[in-house]
This record gives sequence, structure tokens and C-alpha cells, in this order.
Amino acid sequence: MGRGRQKAKHTKVARELKYFSPETNYDALARELTSADREDNERLEEDLQKWPEFASEDPESRSA
Repeated sequence: MGRGRQKAKHTKVARELKYFSPETNYDALARELTSADREDNERLEEDLQKWPEFASEDPESRSA
């Protein structure tokens, strides 16, 4: 295949991707984001129970 035809194909694909706009399911996105936050909070609470010496420390003092 010649370079011209190959470039035309790539241009066509790029244009299709640029103007493609699928429907966004905001409810599913919200569920996914809130469940991740909940899991992170549960994991943090478990860690703080395992290592209570870190529970009372200020997080900014550890990073210094």
C-alpha cells in the first residue's frame, strides 16, 4: 500500500476518534467513584486499627 493511501486511512481513523462522542452514563460513573472512596476509607480505618501509633499523628508531620 502506498504512503498516500496509508496516510489517508490514518487521517480517517483520527477524524472518527476526534468526533466520536459516546453517551456518558453519569449514574454509573458516580457509583464507581463513590464505591472507590468507601473502600479507601474502610481500608484506612483497618490500617489505623492495626497500627494505632499512626492514628494520632498529623499526616503533614510524617511527610517532612
